[in-house]
Amino acid sequence: MDANIQKIMRNIPSMDKLLALPWVAAYEEKLGRETVKLLLTGLLASQRAKILKDPDTAFDFESIESDARRLLAKKSTPSLRRVVNATGVVIHTNLGRSLLAKEAVSEVLDIAGSYNTLEYSLEEGARGHRNNHVEWLLCRLTGAEAALVVNNNAAAVILALSALAKDKESIVSRGELVEIGGSFRIPDIMALSGTKMVEVGTTNRTHLKDYEEAVTGECAMLLKIHPSNYRITGFHYAVPREELAALAHSRGLIFMEDLGSGMLIDTSAAGLSSENDPTVADSLRAGCDIVTFSGDKLLGGPQIGAIVGKKELIEKLKSHQLLRALRVDKMTLAACEATLRLYLCGDVRAIPTIDMIFKTKEELLEEAKRFSRRLKTYFKGTRIQRLTIEVVPVNDTVGGGTFPQSVLAGYAVALRLPEMGSAGKLAEKLRRGSFPVITGAAEDKVLFHLRTMREGDDRRIIGALDEILRMPAERTY
Repeated sequence: MDANIQKIMRNIPSMDKLLALPWVAAYEEKLGRETVKLLLTGLLASQRAKILKDPDTAFDFESIESDARRLLAKKSTPSLRRVVNATGVVIHTNLGRSLLAKEAVSEVLDIAGSYNTLEYSLEEGARGHRNNHVEWLLCRLTGAEAALVVNNNAAAVILALSALAKDKESIVSRGELVEIGGSFRIPDIMALSGTKMVEVGTTNRTHLKDYEEAVTGECAMLLKIHPSNYRITGFHYAVPREELAALAHSRGLIFMEDLGSGMLIDTSAAGLSSENDPTVADSLRAGCDIVTFSGDKLLGGPQIGAIVGKKELIEKLKSHQLLRALRVDKMTLAACEATLRLYLCGDVRAIPTIDMIFKTKEELLEEAKRFSRRLKTYFKGTRIQRLTIEVVPVNDTVGGGTFPQSVLAGYAVALRLPEMGSAGKLAEKLRRGSFPVITGAAEDKVLFHLRTMREGDDRRIIGALDEILRMPAERTY
């Protein structure tokens, strides 16, 4: 190391000097002194590496102190944080998918902090079964003979295939070999389960005879997969469920359908209905022996994978060794049971996902007008001179890999602040605030979609704007 670099290195502040800064003590209380030292050690090492790479690297004590403050602030803040979803995507995969109903949240809080009957029968005074809390509800709501829940829908598919078709053949249409979120592919899931995948038909057209000709003595199952977040249009054909069920049962095979995002109610009143998106009960009535679906999408509950169908088949899944690795915990069961009970009593609009989907244009227009007026009132008290605030029609979406061709007509409040730069720049500032706001954008305007904004989000958005404009923190609106 040459003398010039050594001289520069000596100017890097010592650990003791950084630890002596008055604001560091607050982070030691949150993170612990040893963690703070570890983080600062890494920061100083990074600065030394920069100097070794480029001796002309400019730095001073103030810049290092600023970097240290940002680093400790970031590490002392939970990374899983609440945000405002103003995107208009109801089941936003990246923002936590479905929101729990207040009733479900209440049950989770009650069960999480208390001893409970997770696996205890009060009637018998002996060990019970955790699946009992939701099985009868799922059966009542779908018409199934039996039901089982695991930790997500991919797990439900793996368990069903492992228990019912391992080392046997499962026939599936090439047009249904989809890739779902996170690069998980149906062929990979089938391989992991141990079943032998037999592809039939073509990408756009598969006929009953394709299935008939593929059945051999090694076949255990006909498998139908929901197309998730894409649709094939035009020259396309898929065999109806009823015909696949008749073929499977005539050959002594199981007919299983993975619905992906399973619906418990008809959504046609919201303009969301197609032959590709039946309710779970519809699939069972069509002859499916096993149906799997998610709990945290159109059902509007916590992340689960539900398996419903014939009792003799569900019993095989319940006794499979893989189930223990895939079972759900007490908090998930509490949320799931509470959500299903809302369906049972018909109070489905208490489920946020269902409520947002069924909101009418008229409801959203009134909410947009109110929020627009509030924004205009707020900006009158700021230094901003040039701005545009207007209510605009938008197309919202369900999201979560559901109804990819359907739109939900709604309204948003469009905001343009030239003094804050482009819409992209303003959206970034809102996203990076102390209470993150995730927005849409179009025509160089930030869009606040009312459909996915929850109670109090108007105040949170104004608070975020206030933070950006560096207005006095004590002001309220």
